[in-house]
Amino acid sequence: MAGEIPPAQPPPGPPPRPLLWRWRRNPLRRRTDALQAWLGLGVLITVLAVAPVVAVLVADTARGHYEDTARHQKQTRYEADAALTEDAPRHPEPGSDEEKRTRYPVEVRVVTREGRTRTTRTEVQPGLTAGNTVRIWVTADGEATDAPLTAGEIRSRTMGWALVAAIGVALTGAAAHALTGLALRRRNLAHWDTAWAETAPRWTTPT
Repeated sequence: MAGEIPPAQPPPGPPPRPLLWRWRRNPLRRRTDALQAWLGLGVLITVLAVAPVVAVLVADTARGHYEDTARHQKQTRYEADAALTEDAPRHPEPGSDEEKRTRYPVEVRVVTREGRTRTTRTEVQPGLTAGNTVRIWVTADGEATDAPLTAGEIRSRTMGWALVAAIGVALTGAAAHALTGLALRRRNLAHWDTAWAETAPRWTTPT
């Protein structure tokens, strides 16, 4: 229909631009471009400042937790001899490296510190027969369990949590920057629609 304002089309995607183009003065740079550049710099500085602090705090908390856990485990667990009550399966590749790493769950009989005999299940090497004795860690009631955490395991888990914390801060900063960029882009598109509404009538001629 003559005189009808055609709908605004979004501006074309930005062409390849040199690094730090938002910091350079040029007629095409919008106010939001400079704002986004400053916000990006602020997010980067914040992440670089906050991430190490958060990582140290999380690492300290994690180390304290795992050290307490290790102390409790050493107080409530001990090693005991356990006799197999059944044969362990044989590995299909005897003598292989895989056999050396493989463990099969079997039922074993242990005697607790209180002198009570009970059965539990633990993992043993392939090919052991009933009556063989293995050394395992058990709880106070004779239940098979893992060995207490070692200093190396505590250190590894602590570093893992510190790394997760640092990555979490970085991802949070990246998400904040992305959301900010999306908001600025929507604002630019709204301004584009407004400008088009003012300009389009000049390009239309009633017939």
